[in-house]
Amino acid sequence: MGKIITIKVDDANDMAAYMAMPQGKGPFPAIIVFQEAFGVNNHIKNVTDRLAAEGYIAIAPELFHRTAPVGFQADYSNFQEVQQHYAVLTNSLLEDDIIGAYNYVVRSEHVIKDKIACIGFCLGGKVSFLANSILPLSAAISFYGGGTHLLVDRALNLQADHLFFWGGKDHHIKPEHIQTILDAMNHAGKNYINSVISYAEHGFFCNERPAYHPLAAQEAWGMVLAFLKNRLTID
Repeated sequence: MGKIITIKVDDANDMAAYMAMPQGKGPFPAIIVFQEAFGVNNHIKNVTDRLAAEGYIAIAPELFHRTAPVGFQADYSNFQEVQQHYAVLTNSLLEDDIIGAYNYVVRSEHVIKDKIACIGFCLGGKVSFLANSILPLSAAISFYGGGTHLLVDRALNLQADHLFFWGGKDHHIKPEHIQTILDAMNHAGKNYINSVISYAEHGFFCNERPAYHPLAAQEAWGMVLAFLKNRLTID
């Protein structure tokens, strides 16, 4: 269903992305899919394909494009392999990538310009929060976004309703980190849904990880689809 495209980020950098198109003539709402730390791998491509099957144009940009080859994927058991790429991703560079992906989408004749959303997983969960603070989105979703609590100063700038997912058994993201985010959202008066699945671990949505929890993944996906439908349906 999908294909590899090239996105212009700035004069020095091009960024590959995986794109999947729905069937039909369109135009369609669009969703930017932000990767885990392990690259735009089969899991992220599968999410992108599933969103296209639901009627959305979906693209997953390769955020490690400055330091990794096109198509880079790392094994889930080897985080050391991604550290060199992860370490150089400053918020400023991520913003460049976010804007590049958004510009590509919004310029497409197949996209409904005011019906664009984003979703992200792990690293991408944080990036989704960052994107919501700089783009005129209609919806944003974060799955277990580690480090999001370090971006709470951005809460005042969020432009779309935000859906958060966390695993209650997540040993990487502490409850106080989640509370810091919720406090910032409440202080900023922003609309959000916070879903903590008590029986799930970090990475519960990915069927290629040991932490995969089929029930939690299925229930979260149902909420994702409802959240997107309510905010991306054509008026």
